[in-house]
Amino acid sequence: MKVRNIGAVALALVSNAAMAQTPQKAIPGLRETDPPYATESVVRHPVTVGWPDGRTPTAPRGWQVVKFAGGLDYPRQALLLPNGDVLVSEARTLPKLDADPEVARGQALSKTTGYSANRITLLRDANRDGIAEQRFVLREGLNQPFGMQYVGGRLYVANTDAVVSFPYQLGSTSITAPPRTHVTLPAGGYNNHWTRNLLASPDGRTLYVSVGSASNVGEYGMDEEKRRAAILAIDLSTGRERLYASGLRNPVGMDFVPGTSTLWTAVNERDEIGDDISPDYLVGVREGGFYGWPYSYYGKQDPRHANEKRELLGTTLLPDVAVGAHAAALGIGFAKQGAPTAYVARHGSWNRSSFNGYDVLAVPFANGRPAGDPQPFLTGFVADAKKGTVHGRPVSIQTRADGAIFVVDDAGDTVWLVRRTG
Repeated sequence: MKVRNIGAVALALVSNAAMAQTPQKAIPGLRETDPPYATESVVRHPVTVGWPDGRTPTAPRGWQVVKFAGGLDYPRQALLLPNGDVLVSEARTLPKLDADPEVARGQALSKTTGYSANRITLLRDANRDGIAEQRFVLREGLNQPFGMQYVGGRLYVANTDAVVSFPYQLGSTSITAPPRTHVTLPAGGYNNHWTRNLLASPDGRTLYVSVGSASNVGEYGMDEEKRRAAILAIDLSTGRERLYASGLRNPVGMDFVPGTSTLWTAVNERDEIGDDISPDYLVGVREGGFYGWPYSYYGKQDPRHANEKRELLGTTLLPDVAVGAHAAALGIGFAKQGAPTAYVARHGSWNRSSFNGYDVLAVPFANGRPAGDPQPFLTGFVADAKKGTVHGRPVSIQTRADGAIFVVDDAGDTVWLVRRTG
């Protein structure tokens, strides 16, 4: 399969699209940040202690939190099928043999690294009481699966190294057919940037694939970043791939505002230049848009790339909503009922002196655009901030037509169902 020159395509398209940027001061959630290196870079991984019996995250008044399914093995992403079944991918970062021992210990205690189940589990709530009383291993032997989509009778799965699909009949509890490979992908990535998420366009013709960077800020050279730090688009009828947007360091969660065709993504920003630099963000992605990585953030030059690619600063598109520095915004899902809202799962910081994230935010929207600052929605994941312990970590969001919200908690090995009371 022939892939177009990504750099040339990005620069050509961005020059036309970047003139109408959002002013930096108008970005919801953005606060004045320290200059680079105002604070020392800190490695502080959480220690996961799990959820005590009967304990759940805390939702606002008028909402109820139910343990939809527990006892999973590091669940990452959910997919709600048309028949009500819920699929969950289970996979983990593999330990690196050459990792710094102290860093490796912290990652192990946080449950980020270790054995990877490499499977998809089907959860079934047959009596619709909010608890999955049945579960089946739908498919195993995958390669760090993350994103899933169901289109045209096929289940598409994003392994770390390829997008594959299987024929799938709704209601089936196992898949035995061999996979069809649609595109290969650059595997792995910086820290936990091996995740590959999927999103089908509203018309079902295009499959969007998120691919994180191989590095923090391009320290291995930009040849290592080809088809990375980007969202790719696959035409499902022809198999052709194109670059949809670039300069997105680690885009993970993706969704559409109901009734629109604008793809929104949650993006993890860069590390190692201070506690408050640079905020993760949400952005409504423009096709062909370039969003700054690794050369700049929020229109500011990264000091590690001083005087490099300065011509790109004038064509770089800015984020729409800032959601906190090092908070690891990994999931996004839009409400399908009630007030227009984007729910954002913040997995939680590891490169900050005090914890940030470990919650789900609600961002108000109006007319398809952000209409206010992010607000806390689902909290209680931190067990003891002083001791650095957490019960779990929210990683992804799926929303249902009746207004219910599914929150996947990987470190807590749980899928939570958040629904309105009454």
